[in-house]
Amino acid sequence: MSSIIICQLPDDVLLQRYQSNGDYVDCYCTHISKFVSQAEYIEAFYTTPLFKLERLVLKWLVSRPSTDLQARELALGHVEKFAAWRVEARTENEILMCDFQGRTRSWLMTRPGQTEDGTGTELFFGSAVVHEKDEETGGTRLGPGYQALLGFHKVYSRALLYSARSELISR
Repeated sequence: MSSIIICQLPDDVLLQRYQSNGDYVDCYCTHISKFVSQAEYIEAFYTTPLFKLERLVLKWLVSRPSTDLQARELALGHVEKFAAWRVEARTENEILMCDFQGRTRSWLMTRPGQTEDGTGTELFFGSAVVHEKDEETGGTRLGPGYQALLGFHKVYSRALLYSARSELISR
């Protein structure tokens, strides 16, 4: 997974609004040495074997089933909901998804990028966890559940992007 790096969130992207609000935001990126459209990336990301495990968990734990066909429909812009998420915003090369509880965001972006082999595509994956109000202090916090899972989330995010990258390379 050394091809996946932590990177700074690019300026003027959909996920930026959460970083500006002081919420937890991360961003991972990788390069691929061929052109990949945003739709191809979205479909590959949500249909990898690794993400299918997450979809299975969502089906059983929160009754939010999904299929590969629904992932394709999301990628093509034909639907606004997929599994436990809904589209919050979309541009030609970005999609920002909000979970059904409104606490987390998932963001995917493609952009042209240079690689050793010539022109290729940069793939980005980022997340945001929206702070909740702390009733005791009046401030904000991530919440104990999100805080406890942050280490796992960072490893899992890299694995998800690596899995999508591998899927796109093999196509």
